[in-house]
Amino acid sequence: MMEKSSARAASTRQGYGGVVVCAPVSIPYRRYSTNSAHWWIGRALRELIASAGLRLKDIDGLSVSSFTVGPDTAIGLTQHFGVSPRWLDHVPFGGASGVMALRRAARAVQAGDADFVACVGGDTNHVDTFRKTLSNFSRFAQDAVYPYGAGGANASFALIAKNYMNSYGARREDFGKLCVAQRANALAYPHALMKKPLSLDEYMTARPIADPIHLYDCVMPCAGAEAFLVCREDAARSLNLAGVRVLATIERHNAFQGDDMQVRGGWAKDVDDLWAMASVTPADVDFVETYDDYPVISMMQFEDLGFCRKGEGPDFVRAHSFTNDGDFPHNTSGGQLSVGQAGAAGGYLGLVEALRQLTGKALGTQVPDVGIGLVSGFGMINYDRGLASAAAVLARPQ
Repeated sequence: MMEKSSARAASTRQGYGGVVVCAPVSIPYRRYSTNSAHWWIGRALRELIASAGLRLKDIDGLSVSSFTVGPDTAIGLTQHFGVSPRWLDHVPFGGASGVMALRRAARAVQAGDADFVACVGGDTNHVDTFRKTLSNFSRFAQDAVYPYGAGGANASFALIAKNYMNSYGARREDFGKLCVAQRANALAYPHALMKKPLSLDEYMTARPIADPIHLYDCVMPCAGAEAFLVCREDAARSLNLAGVRVLATIERHNAFQGDDMQVRGGWAKDVDDLWAMASVTPADVDFVETYDDYPVISMMQFEDLGFCRKGEGPDFVRAHSFTNDGDFPHNTSGGQLSVGQAGAAGGYLGLVEALRQLTGKALGTQVPDVGIGLVSGFGMINYDRGLASAAAVLARPQ
């Protein structure tokens, strides 16, 4: 009897032909804000509609990512904002939210379930917001971590970073090189909260937070919002919008469960599919926007997304320059480490920046002659690993 092929072997990833991403919007970040998450998300939605030349009633798809909008979700926001979408999504996956929202919105547009999908990530930051977010972040943390005196992302990423350093020979100087380059990129980006240059010596001598994590390895919580529009290519053209093409995307959750400690993310499971679907290679990419809640995670992404092999991240960092005029432009707006982390908007920051770079409209330094960019996301940290990962390969408008 002929054996049945597995469902996985029979599946083929479908492309995103005819769908584009456009109208990037950033609401300037603030360290603290008395406004609610609803205000930040609503302001981003309003500016998105205005910049796209649409009317409120034209938005028939809405995707929202936020940690602080509770107890509301996307459905509650429809009444707040006066929209009546026929397609709605709530994507509470932290740093992977931007790419995941893009993936879902693109399929909705392809299927005809929506014509114009507004994707918005935003959060507020009151004086005590971050502590409250951490205390309610996950049942795993509440039950298995906090009772033992460990709490928050700094301790978890200190564990991950130390294990990575021991496994592959990374040094604090390697992480520092990424942080210093991102700060240099951020100096030209008007919305960056970090406005002063950062030297490697300043990075190395900064106060310790949780060994080996020091001050400049950590993102600054803040308030802000990011947004973009997903629609058909012909619709974008009719509105005179520059539509960035989606060549490929991937996402993966709870990957490599057998690893005692995270040294790789879900990207590694699907990276071959990513490049095959995009019909390009890592060598064709002109700039990279990684999710950078801590620099060790950026180094993992270089490996897992095919720019070097596993364990070669430290040597890759030593061999390249990561400023916008370097040979490997990385986190071209400065990334979260220098712009700030506005909650779930952090998962949108690199994607919105990539849209600007690919349309020649960077708010900071424009990387010259860019045609292809890669954006990756990572989020939802439990004690010893992040559970969500995603990536997208994007191309400039035709």
